Amino acid sequence: MNEFVLHPRLTDNSDWVTLLFLICFATIAITKSVFENRFSDFANLLFSDKYIKIHRESSNLKNGFTIALFFVQIISFTFFIQLSLYIFGFGDKNDWMQYIQIANFLLFFILSKVLVEKIIATSFHIEEFVEQFNHQKVTYRTYIGIILLPINMLFLYYENTSTVLPTIIIGIVIAANLATYVVSIKNYQNLILSKLFYFILYLCALEIAPYYFIYYWFTKGVA
Repeated sequence: MNEFVLHPRLTDNSDWVTLLFLICFATIAITKSVFENRFSDFANLLFSDKYIKIHRESSNLKNGFTIALFFVQIISFTFFIQLSLYIFGFGDKNDWMQYIQIANFLLFFILSKVLVEKIIATSFHIEEFVEQFNHQKVTYRTYIGIILLPINMLFLYYENTSTVLPTIIIGIVIAANLATYVVSIKNYQNLILSKLFYFILYLCALEIAPYYFIYYWFTKGVA
């Protein structure tokens, strides 16, 4: 008599991940087609600040170009966080529930931060500076998010990724964000000096404290 032993068939369902990647690339292609000149300036952001100088009106934070690429940025950064957690042994790279949780946290964090920034900017009468400062930050972070897309694909489809590569990339992203602050402060130094006290309060309350609390919460949570 033959004895049959049934083993569960385990498959990694990454179809939803592939679909999101396709949506990202389609969004970028459509945005490039609709905003051809602007996208060209944006693509050269690493070599020229022409985009920052030309497209610096506050309304740019609400137009179709910025919103479309912000959507891509959220998807890309969420993937990077989830895949990095997987590589470091915290989670599953194909867990769509974890992905939604990370995406919701990012959206809540960003939108809450923007709302508080608006309130503080109005209270301190530094609306112009905050709008331009945010425009520059959003632009560079969107650029970083698009660059991360092919890196995310490498992390997703290549199984033997060591922890060294994501650590290096995280370091580069942090350094790039710090460089963004330096460039922004340099570009608006006259305005900052005229409202130095309010700028220091703004920097401590909204650009240092939130990230410190996230780091503290994550390290304590992991521990």
